[in-house]
Amino acid sequence: MEISSEKPILVLACGNPSRGDDALGPLLIDRLVGEGGLRGIETLADFQLQIEHVLDLEWRSRVIFVDAVAAGPEPFAFVPARPRADASLSTHSIRPSALLGLFRRVAGKEPPSAWVLAIRGYGFELGAPLSDRAAANLDRALVFLTRLLRPAP
Repeated sequence: MEISSEKPILVLACGNPSRGDDALGPLLIDRLVGEGGLRGIETLADFQLQIEHVLDLEWRSRVIFVDAVAAGPEPFAFVPARPRADASLSTHSIRPSALLGLFRRVAGKEPPSAWVLAIRGYGFELGAPLSDRAAANLDRALVFLTRLLRPAP
């Protein structure tokens, strides 16, 4: 993935910090910002993707969606997101592919290229702390993303 100096990359993370491992996305943003030194990177954290986030995709060179998942590869998966029309658009929750498809429809142009960083979580109960296994997955995802986003010397 090439880093563009013209338009920033957006790292958009979703998750509820009050629901155990669902906090993985916002925690990754906190740690990424804490690391500093990543020029051309903008971050945004929210409880979930919503149709309003289509506006956040404008003027981005790339978008990386970050979220916790209850099933899938450990410690994480990093897969491309493709725009797709989704008849189940809701004002409460939307998938990255549907958000990209909505951008295409609303903006009348192709959305920025996008990927999903799906970090494996295990417990999503209200009031639960981050599990040790999810914390280890978060550490590995952060190393991966930081290397990916750091400009080549």
